[in-house]
Amino acid sequence: MKFCFMAARRDPPVPSQIVLDVSEILSSRGRVVESMIAEEQLTRLDGLDTENTLYLLKSYTDLSLSLAGVLHARGARLLNPYPSSAATRNKIISVQYLRAGGIPSPRSWVTGDMGLLLPLVKQIPLIVKPCMGWRGIGVKVVRTPEDVKALPVPEGPMLIQEFLEGTGEDLRLYVAGEQVFAIRKPFSATSYSVPGRSCPVTSEERDLALRCGRAFGLGLFGLDLIETPRGPSVVDVNCFPGYKGAPNAAEAVADYIENYAAGKISLALPSPGSAA
Repeated sequence: MKFCFMAARRDPPVPSQIVLDVSEILSSRGRVVESMIAEEQLTRLDGLDTENTLYLLKSYTDLSLSLAGVLHARGARLLNPYPSSAATRNKIISVQYLRAGGIPSPRSWVTGDMGLLLPLVKQIPLIVKPCMGWRGIGVKVVRTPEDVKALPVPEGPMLIQEFLEGTGEDLRLYVAGEQVFAIRKPFSATSYSVPGRSCPVTSEERDLALRCGRAFGLGLFGLDLIETPRGPSVVDVNCFPGYKGAPNAAEAVADYIENYAAGKISLALPSPGSAA
């Protein structure tokens, strides 16, 4: 079976390191590995191989997800599965998956009118996120009515969550099947691009990560945690992350891909019913 990375267009235009590393490992094992950037090629929809290719969905763009949806509808194999990937892309839908899985996460609201937050922000601090945002773009912390009034008019649906005071550090867990890696780094608006430092994974963190995987039907994913006095809370889940700073992650990802392709691993599609 051939492997095809559905990669994202990057700025600057350099390949994802995890894609490079995993491709090299798989190629060294005799595997045929290709990559595609949907926005940079003309793709004939009925010409997509649905029999002999495992598509590795690394891109979150609308076009890549649309192609993944076409492949899913035609019975092609994708990792992660299309429904799971689409659920993580939409932060509002992600909240329901977390709740249905009984996974601790902040209280959440949705709106398209920021003025409606004025009564709420007088009670608790809030964090405002674009529904389809990524890399922290458009995320704002609001603590006062003045902060709310300063928010720009939203261009689309917004997710509003209770802002949880943590330790001042990001705790990100990267997962490849049953292997979990923990990375810490100082919290900032640009922390997504910083590798951070590897740290031990507690049993509670590992359990939470694997529960997230089951809730979404994911095998390769990451999640962001806020550590509060009441315990950890999941504030974001993303599929097929960069695994920055995670030692030996490329080997774990390559192993998982091969086992998935061989049918040794299966992922149950999520069923986001009532909150547990």
